[in-house]
Amino acid sequence: MTVAVSEPSPASAPLPARFADEDHLEDLLSTPSQALVDDFARLDGDLIVLGVAGKVGPTLARMAKRAAPTKRVIGVARFSEAGLAEQMTAWGIETIKCDLLDADAVAKLPKTANVVYMAGKKFGTDSDPSFAWAMNTQVPATIAREFKASRIVAFSTLCVYPFAPVVSHGWDERVKPGPLGDYANSCVGRERAFEYGSRTWGTPGRLIRLNYAIDMRYGVLLDIANWVWKGEPIEIDTGHASVIWQGDANEQILRSLLHCTTPTSPLNVGGPELASVRMVAEWFGQRFGKRPIYSGSEQPTAWVNNTLQAQRLFGYPRVPLATLLDWVADWVERGLPQHNKPTGYQVRAGAF
Repeated sequence: MTVAVSEPSPASAPLPARFADEDHLEDLLSTPSQALVDDFARLDGDLIVLGVAGKVGPTLARMAKRAAPTKRVIGVARFSEAGLAEQMTAWGIETIKCDLLDADAVAKLPKTANVVYMAGKKFGTDSDPSFAWAMNTQVPATIAREFKASRIVAFSTLCVYPFAPVVSHGWDERVKPGPLGDYANSCVGRERAFEYGSRTWGTPGRLIRLNYAIDMRYGVLLDIANWVWKGEPIEIDTGHASVIWQGDANEQILRSLLHCTTPTSPLNVGGPELASVRMVAEWFGQRFGKRPIYSGSEQPTAWVNNTLQAQRLFGYPRVPLATLLDWVADWVERGLPQHNKPTGYQVRAGAF
């Protein structure tokens, strides 16, 4: 049973200078903008979030519920983390325990008008590539078939692109995939599964090629801050990255439900500018009173893409890079909790 909740809705207060704790962080991560509230008022039907139990899913589902309290928001996952399903229920989100590899179980899920697909496998791909391929291709094919009458916004990754010259500011959505390694190749497979379903059954959708999202407990900026704080070498070969506040990414992904295409098509979601790894490291060094240590030298290419299409649809992200740097530095200085899962953004061989 869903517990009725009444949470504050659109973001209106100024951004905080710092976060008091994880609850404060998660509250801001899940606060919808007025634009999202307005969009969801025009969006017909309820929402199911498949693979909701990862780092991003709970705040995305909570944001959706806060944007449209009268809509049914359903979160589906294995829910192996103790207490997560109960917490989501307290936010007014219905939860269903389901292994998405089980096609029979997927067939029994409620068929809502709107789907956000978040399931996938990245880290550990090289140690068990067959499981990664199953999660990243077999499951999407099942979802595309079972939810063919819905709108489907599916998570993808910037790693489907080939490396781009940094001076070009990265590739746009017209560039064909050029994947490197099992993870990126299987992610292209995920996109192709949804594209096939969209072309076969006329399913509207979007393929969200997400850049590096920033949550104080995880992300490229946290990786760099930790290396500077601990005096560890920073591999500088990958010298640039596109980063975006996770709350802004959540909002753009949810608003994409009103911008689906038939057949489905890619959309880059990330920051409007490229962040220089060296610039970020030097800034953290000044803040912490520590000198960054570098390894290697900047290469002319990286996994970078431009986000002009998303900017035209949704405007600029609310949280600028400078604020993200301040927040991450304060989080690290106070020793607040981290997920202890490095992003691997600096990896250039496609091995995860």
